[in-house]
Amino acid sequence: MDRNFARALALVLKSEGGWSDRKADPGGATMKGVTLANFRRYVKADASKGDLRKITDGQVATVYRRFYWDAVSGAELPDGVDYAVFDFAVNSGPGRAAKYLQAMLGVAQDGRIGPATLAAARAKPAGVVIDMLCDARLAFLQRLPIWPTFGKGWSARVASVRSEALLISAQPEAPLQSSSRVSVADAAQPAINASGGDDAPPAASQPSPRRAAGVLAFVALALGSAAAWAAHLPCNLFGVFCQ
Repeated sequence: MDRNFARALALVLKSEGGWSDRKADPGGATMKGVTLANFRRYVKADASKGDLRKITDGQVATVYRRFYWDAVSGAELPDGVDYAVFDFAVNSGPGRAAKYLQAMLGVAQDGRIGPATLAAARAKPAGVVIDMLCDARLAFLQRLPIWPTFGKGWSARVASVRSEALLISAQPEAPLQSSSRVSVADAAQPAINASGGDDAPPAASQPSPRRAAGVLAFVALALGSAAAWAAHLPCNLFGVFCQ
């Protein structure tokens, strides 16, 4: 939902980090996850790398909204699913994120989130969609040849996205409460663009018994104390970030 854009963007920026201009990154020079190409496209046509390094918060929001959020119909997706798809789009491209969502929903994989995809997304519990999408996203990343280099950071990112997306699905209008425990070192690695090749999304699959049990428990807890639920959901239900 569009009301979640600011919250979703704040979470994405925790993973995207600051200035980066590494040869290993196919996205080239970036600042807060914004590439020089996109900065020129949406903000300043003749921008230099120096201009990009001085990008303002408002300009960052403009690029992310137009190039990623709008591209995956973030304003129309269910709470929590919007953030999960948005972060996937930032990390691996809007088209791939859309196709993987469509594969999980069992609709045509055309890379464009329209009425059919939105209807299918709304017809399933948000927690189920989030879990299936995050599982498929992690499997895709593990197949990339640069996984040995960036896998640790990507694993942490997907785990954080799963946890935060589930919180948003239950508390869409609550203040931002990040359960992310990604270290500074890990946060720098996921900024590498994980676009890969023309990898096809896997066929839609049913969530595992563990996931199904997690969803049932999620629903039960939502009917109880919201404060206690929010405090213990990530560890007690899903086992993410439990040390």
